[in-house]
Amino acid sequence: MKLIRFGDTGQEKPGIIDEEGNYLDCSGFLEDWNEQFFAENGLDRLDAWLEANLDTLTKIPEGSRIASPVARPSKIVCIGLNYRKHAIESGMPVPEVPIIFMKATSSLCGPFDPIYIPKNSVATDWEVELAVVIGKRAKYVSKENAMDYVAGYCLHNDVSERDFQLRHGGQWVKGKSADNFAPLGPFLATKTEIPDPHNLRLWLKLNGETIQDSNTSDLVFDIPTLIEHLSQYMTLLPGDVISTGTPAGVGLGFDPPRYLAEGDVVELGIDGLGVSKQVAVNDPEA
Repeated sequence: MKLIRFGDTGQEKPGIIDEEGNYLDCSGFLEDWNEQFFAENGLDRLDAWLEANLDTLTKIPEGSRIASPVARPSKIVCIGLNYRKHAIESGMPVPEVPIIFMKATSSLCGPFDPIYIPKNSVATDWEVELAVVIGKRAKYVSKENAMDYVAGYCLHNDVSERDFQLRHGGQWVKGKSADNFAPLGPFLATKTEIPDPHNLRLWLKLNGETIQDSNTSDLVFDIPTLIEHLSQYMTLLPGDVISTGTPAGVGLGFDPPRYLAEGDVVELGIDGLGVSKQVAVNDPEA
């Protein structure tokens, strides 16, 4: 099953993509794809509802905005330096335990929304990442049953402002949390759609040039390890997003570094999780 959300910001509605690739309105289900939905066995209930109602669903209006496939979660938890070559290009050691930081949930946006270059930014960067969506409350989870807590997977661009991240007190969350710094989607693919999340090509293009191209088989810490580790330190709630890290090819790693300017086009994708596209613009509130 592939879950989508669509509509103007603040007025999003739930939907799905069917097996023929049609984008269908699921407003009649009377729930959003949020924490309560996942906590109350929503995927199974939705599957049963679709069996009875799929033929009655209408296509979403042409030209509709595609939103984040998950309504604002309680947490967006990110993993730093989780690909060896990315750690090397960043001039940092490959971590011995997962590096954890957070993105503000207010940074969440749709997969085709613009990237806002923040006020005073000099180093807005890109990061294609595999995101894991948690399906049920997870606390003190072991690696052996960690995948039981996964609802599905999404494509994520962990947009980052490197100057804010590295030179404004050394707190990564500052460089990760600006508005529209978390384009998620275009859809959430449930586990049955992605039988092996540890063997997926992920790539990113800047103005048509491929600059990130790797595979999730190169993760330093795999998904069960991350869920076990995180759940020792915080309770993961249904709908929470774990972004698993980016491979080499970020702007920070070039010599000299390359960063986003107004008008730049970022396109990214992961096998089985679709493609997203963002245009960089100066923050209209700056």
